[in-house]
Amino acid sequence: MDAVSQSPVARLRPLIWPAVLLLSLIGFLLFGQPADGSCDRAEEIPLAELLNHVPGGGDSPPGSHVVTGGVVTGVYPGRQGLNGFFIQDGHSETRYDSGLFVYAPALTGGQWDSLGPGVRVQVRARFDTYRGWPQLQRLEALAFCGEPGLPEPVPLELPLEPETLPRFHGLLVGFPQELVVTGNYELGRFGSLHLSAGHRLMRTRSGGVDDGLHQIVLDDGSYRSNPEPIPYLDEHHTRRAGDRVTHLEGVLVHAFDAWRVHPVGDVEFQAGNPRPREPEPVAGVRLATLNLENYFLTLGERGADSPEALERQRGKLLAALRGLDADLLALVELENSPGVLDDLLQRLNARLPPRDRYVRLDGPDRQGRDAIRVALVYRPGALEARSAVLADHDGVHNRPPVAAVFRPTAGGEPFLAAVVHHKSKTRCPDRGDVDRGQGCWNERRTRQSRALLGFIEEQRVAHDVDAVALLGDFNSYADEDPVRVLEEAGYINLVRRHLPEDRHYSYVFRGEAGMLDYIFGNASLGRRISGITVWHINADEPVFLAFDQRGGRRGLARNEPWRSSDHDPVMVGLDGKP
Repeated sequence: MDAVSQSPVARLRPLIWPAVLLLSLIGFLLFGQPADGSCDRAEEIPLAELLNHVPGGGDSPPGSHVVTGGVVTGVYPGRQGLNGFFIQDGHSETRYDSGLFVYAPALTGGQWDSLGPGVRVQVRARFDTYRGWPQLQRLEALAFCGEPGLPEPVPLELPLEPETLPRFHGLLVGFPQELVVTGNYELGRFGSLHLSAGHRLMRTRSGGVDDGLHQIVLDDGSYRSNPEPIPYLDEHHTRRAGDRVTHLEGVLVHAFDAWRVHPVGDVEFQAGNPRPREPEPVAGVRLATLNLENYFLTLGERGADSPEALERQRGKLLAALRGLDADLLALVELENSPGVLDDLLQRLNARLPPRDRYVRLDGPDRQGRDAIRVALVYRPGALEARSAVLADHDGVHNRPPVAAVFRPTAGGEPFLAAVVHHKSKTRCPDRGDVDRGQGCWNERRTRQSRALLGFIEEQRVAHDVDAVALLGDFNSYADEDPVRVLEEAGYINLVRRHLPEDRHYSYVFRGEAGMLDYIFGNASLGRRISGITVWHINADEPVFLAFDQRGGRRGLARNEPWRSSDHDPVMVGLDGKP
């Protein structure tokens, strides 16, 4: 049997050494060293030892050339990726494996094809730093040394402790938790999503959740801008906040002021927050508020900067307003200029039957001195206006609140409705009304709430009305002073009263969801509530779907309500009688 089994080898023996020499020559020409799987470990500096030296200090001067090796964990080729790959090696009972990025833009297509996860390589390159973290660059030689397979990912769980994270930089990590998309603002611009553990991050006051380590950034293996195609989209060309990620594995890095995971393999998503095609139905007379995100006819101001952008804005807003199908609309962020409200109403009514068309209240085309204004419009088939426009011209207001008295045409008691837009948290002053934990201008917003209460009480008594609804963008979270002032005066936050906690948001900022848009009611109005809803068509959608296509040029979701604004509309239903 030995003679039989050895005879083929004996016959091939004269061909083996020429083949080995040929493979070695090919390996040397392609990779700088023989590709025979027998890399000389004796000349390698272990990664763990290498990473104990900061480049430029001690035994490792800046730009020193080293030979090291490791198992490839993540490969991100070309200018569309990171132009490099991660290696990982070295293990002891007291520390995790050590990982390092190898910047290698000069590799050929064949070399990239050979750099699969789980392959061991040996590299000769310059050991240096980039953005404060060690890396290998100016690769001089690359050899392939077999395929031992991937190491086990280091298990991590959110929230993360900041002092422990640097030891995991460059390592293959895995998250056993189910993660949820809590922010998608940078998806179109940089191909990244913010993830949290188990549930959305919610905020009830400025400042958010602790220290930000409740979130991890899911990156796309690239730092390029405006990726094409946009990663991580579903079949509807979106990726909504609230969707879920399972079994995430990737390489952990710190870049651009955030801890990020570059995935290895496909990312598994499950729809956790499907698009609501229609708002939840509410019975009776329907009152709704929507921030229009700067509906301007004057191009190049706060709103659209071109006729094409204006058409996109109109298409989205009209889809949202028609979808609401409200009897009273409290509109926020209209250009404070003659003709703008009439333009919107004309286009809104063009596709509505006569009984469902809207009219404006009698009053001036401009309110106050700000570039934007608020407005109330209503359906005469459902409501009868019992007053002209009532405006609060107290000097504390940037945009005067506007109110009117209405009575349901089907019968019932009248009510006073006011639309409000408090000063925003932006453009903070250097001193005075600065951010003290509730966003800047909080003192002014609080004074605006107090002035509003005085104005509303005066009008309520003058028009002999019991029920009051306050609608609009208060630019304050639910536990901040301007809202508390209203609640202490007896006004009910109807969203908080009637909806579950995970629905208490109309806006997402830095991956955290919270309420800025409200419908408040006094006790008399509160007894007439038939239902309330927040139609989550905007805050959960990525910003590249907006009319101005922030985060990249995208022609998606035309004439649909998705991302028609940066705020979600809120709607309440009223029974006819208290």
